[in-house]
Amino acid sequence: MRQIVLDTETTGLDPVQGHRVIEIGCVEIDNRRLTGRHFHCYLNPDRDIDEGALEVHGLTAEFLADKPRFPQIAEEFFEFIKGCELVIHNAPFDLAFLNNELELMNFSSGSLEQHCSVIDSLVLARHKHPGQRNSLDALCKRYEVDNSQRDLHGALLDAEILADVYLAMTGGQTRLQLGTDEQLASVSAAKVRMFDSKRPALKVINASGEEESAHRKRLEAIAKESGDNCVWLRIEQSDT
Repeated sequence: MRQIVLDTETTGLDPVQGHRVIEIGCVEIDNRRLTGRHFHCYLNPDRDIDEGALEVHGLTAEFLADKPRFPQIAEEFFEFIKGCELVIHNAPFDLAFLNNELELMNFSSGSLEQHCSVIDSLVLARHKHPGQRNSLDALCKRYEVDNSQRDLHGALLDAEILADVYLAMTGGQTRLQLGTDEQLASVSAAKVRMFDSKRPALKVINASGEEESAHRKRLEAIAKESGDNCVWLRIEQSDT
């Protein structure tokens, strides 16, 4: 399953008032693994930036003056995300701005939601942690995701952080680290211990009914916390 974690920065809070997208950051996840592929660009909005927005992201009109306009990057952006599942924190905000940019350039293929499914990680967080703060910073603290570089908001940095938070929040491993080539080579070269073929058979102790019940309850708890994404349960179900 291909997912794109997406974030934007804008000139203000409402595209209806003429505010525009000035930065897009996307990070790719494939089968719950970060692939290292990303899409990132700054954009010239052809307008001033609200003071409140400037305090959030620090992107000035002077910095953006020589950057491309949205229609210049639209095709590359669309090719990167089409057909995927978008993961966005407070999705209605970013989608409203991006769809507005598509409308302004008379994009003929409709809104992003017609080409991508969408997961709102804020809605997911509120469901999992009702009554608690569920901002990206709060989730970083809750899931022990390092956001120490986040002095100002930045679309690509926030997308990278959100990718780690989303994978932690949905209970999945982000990377499988088996060791360096040198470590693997040393293991392969290690002396193998051979057991006596005449040794007695190992005693097999089966789990008791109480232990099997506790095991089942634990798997069900994992499934609940991970949104029905418990690997062990899926394996058991496929074997039955």
